[in-house]
Amino acid sequence: MSRAPGPLDARALLGEAGRAALTAVDAASATRRALWEARANGVFDGARSLVVLALGKAAPGMARAVVELDWPCPVTGLVVTKDDHALGFELAPLEVIEAAHPIPDARSAEAGRRAYAVAARTHPSDHLLVLLSGGASALIALPPDEVALHDFIALNDRLLGSGAPIGELNAVRKHLSQVSGGQLARAARAERISLFAISDVPGDDLGVIGSGPCSADASTFGDALAILERRLARDLVPESVGGWLRAGAEGNRPETVKQGEAAVERVRAAIIARNADARGAAVAAALAHGVRAVDLGECLTGEAKEFGRAAGVLAAAVRTDRPTLLVAGGETVVTLRQAGRGGRNQELALAAALGVAGSGVSLLAFGTDGTDGPTDAAGAWVDGSTLERARAAGLDPARHLAGHDAHPFFDRLGDLHRTGPTGTNVMDLLLIWLPAGLAGPAR
Repeated sequence: MSRAPGPLDARALLGEAGRAALTAVDAASATRRALWEARANGVFDGARSLVVLALGKAAPGMARAVVELDWPCPVTGLVVTKDDHALGFELAPLEVIEAAHPIPDARSAEAGRRAYAVAARTHPSDHLLVLLSGGASALIALPPDEVALHDFIALNDRLLGSGAPIGELNAVRKHLSQVSGGQLARAARAERISLFAISDVPGDDLGVIGSGPCSADASTFGDALAILERRLARDLVPESVGGWLRAGAEGNRPETVKQGEAAVERVRAAIIARNADARGAAVAAALAHGVRAVDLGECLTGEAKEFGRAAGVLAAAVRTDRPTLLVAGGETVVTLRQAGRGGRNQELALAAALGVAGSGVSLLAFGTDGTDGPTDAAGAWVDGSTLERARAAGLDPARHLAGHDAHPFFDRLGDLHRTGPTGTNVMDLLLIWLPAGLAGPAR
């Protein structure tokens, strides 16, 4: 049996567990397995052609699994992903376009138009294969003609900083889109639609992943209006947005697709990778080193700084008879009150640093897509020496935390976790290393 890591090996173990987690949810591998199973079961038999729509941050990897296989029919389609996420992928005969994320832009609206057109041009005997991953909400954002694009973009920006969880964000987005909330399936003429999704949402709800372009939507225009009233001041909701949603709530605009409608009844859907898969692989990596590992489940939720503070304090207070890895997944939020630079994982890590100061605890918080907020980092590392090193460098952790400015803090310390685009997206992971004995500082 391998020797359990000593105190100086904590970061190496966290890094190995993180890499194992990403490998387990690799987009190409997960899609390849799903395709082989579907083909073995005759799902694609008799199709005149295979029409592919790969949408989201993991779209290039998912699409690669398609083009690597031999098909008995022509393959055409479109890949829409985030800027620079398609680098190094050979995806012909599929066309690849990039758009903005997390704030949509004019390219996102054009990508939405293109995706809608691809679905609408399908023949009834075609098989439409939709490969969906997180980020699609922004990447194929196609507001109705009555909503000004600049208003739609401004609303997305404000909502992202409001502290609204992903379910609320997407309930609003679905009612300001011509492709979300099942409407892409409604546009398609193909009689058979397969949906393979990589989940980046709590509970793996197909109606929330990428705003559910091929799934029934349980939310309504009234729900969208209520969310805006709760999350934003009235003067922060652009008039074209408010007018469209009010008209919809009054029954004067078509609702999103609901359960039981023919548009989604023909969709065969499967989630092919999720946060639980990543957590399980991280646990297995620790166990392979003889380290006890505990999967805490999908418990990352609420405000990033509040969760981080609580996690740091609790981790530093734990007594354990042998080294232990704690693994948590999910997605926190950040309610912006100042315009700093960072992301939810960096903010969580900085808050946790306050609690683990002087202890033997180490932790790594990161986004599995390789991006944490509008930064070049996936997350950040923290250990018992973080605050001491910060103060020696003239950094004020409390000021950086209050200003949502964790990125320059960790960048100065060399503690940013940079992976680059990972090709997958299953929310976030928090890995916590607890040494044997009293984790907290000596009293």
